[in-house]
Parts: sequence; C-alpha cells; structure tokens
Amino acid sequence: MTQSAPHLKPVNADAAAVLAQWEADEAAVRARVERDGPARYGVATPSDVIGLSGNEIFQAMFEGKLPMPPISETLGFIAMDIADGHAVFQGKPALPYYNPLGSIHGGWFATLLDSCVACAIHSTLPAGRSYTTLELKTNMVRALTRDVPLVRAEGKVIQVGRQVGIAEGRIVGPDGTLYAHATTTCLIFDFPPRKA
Repeated sequence: MTQSAPHLKPVNADAAAVLAQWEADEAAVRARVERDGPARYGVATPSDVIGLSGNEIFQAMFEGKLPMPPISETLGFIAMDIADGHAVFQGKPALPYYNPLGSIHGGWFATLLDSCVACAIHSTLPAGRSYTTLELKTNMVRALTRDVPLVRAEGKVIQVGRQVGIAEGRIVGPDGTLYAHATTTCLIFDFPPRKA
C-alpha cells in the first residue's frame, strides 16, 4: 500500500497503476476521436449508417466520422473499445449523478451497463441489421460515490441469434471492486425495416 498524504486513505499500488492506465487509455481514445477537432455529439442519420456493420459503425465513431452519442457527454462516460461481441465503457462518478441519499443514482449504473451490453451485441451484427433493448436486469451490489475516480463497464456477448441477442456486463473500479452487474436481452431486426 502507498500513501500520498497523511489525511488520505492508503491506495493500493496495483489500483493506482490500473487507474493510471485507464486514464492513459481514455486520453488516447479522446485524442483519436478529436484529431480533426472537438468531439462531435449527436445522432447519425440512417443514410450515414446504411451499409455499415455494427463494428464499422463503432469504428466510424472512434475515427470521428460519425458523432458520439449525446448520452455519453451528458452522463460523463465514453466508449473505450467495441468489437466482436465485446464492449468497454469508462465513466467518472460525479456529483451531478447523485441521488438524494448521497451516492450515484441507480439510473447511471443502468445506463452505463445498458450501453456496454447492448453495444457488445451491436458489434456482432452485419450491415442491414440493428437492435433494441427488450430487457435489462441490473444488480447494484455496492454504493458508488465520486471518491472512486473512474469505473469501467465491460459487456460480453453470451449468444446472438437471428432475432435475439443476450449479453452480460459488469462495472468495476480500478481496484477490481464490483459495483454492479447486468444481463440484457435485445431484439434484432432488419435495418431499415422491410416494408410489408
């Protein structure tokens, strides 16, 4: 254990190294997204994404060719890596996301988890297919406050079929503490929808 000041709690050296790596990873993602100017937040139009697979859509976001989702700016998290049935998001617990009891609101946990599990599924879809969340089961196992500088949400596909995708995810801190976990079921459909 290391300690930076007498009034602070001891910090695990491994957790400090993980936190430093997470901060460096985020800086690299932001530099990639912002290489042609400030990050753009918005919603891609159907014409922007028709013909792109899930993976291609996410790569276009990381390259700044498509806007980043507005929810990530509003709720202080960012996609770190999304590909091949796996998605990692990183977020900063902050006072604007607090509930009246003095900790991070469950909706913040749920939004971060919904993002990582749904995007894990989306990353497996070919061009012409899309999805929407049908069900999200979230378990918050530990309170989260702004004393935790960063958390990561990692989603992994369990199974993706023609009409349904299932994934699981976890939110952890730099020291490995589990804060929440979730499973999702997503409906998969043609995009744009076929006309009757």
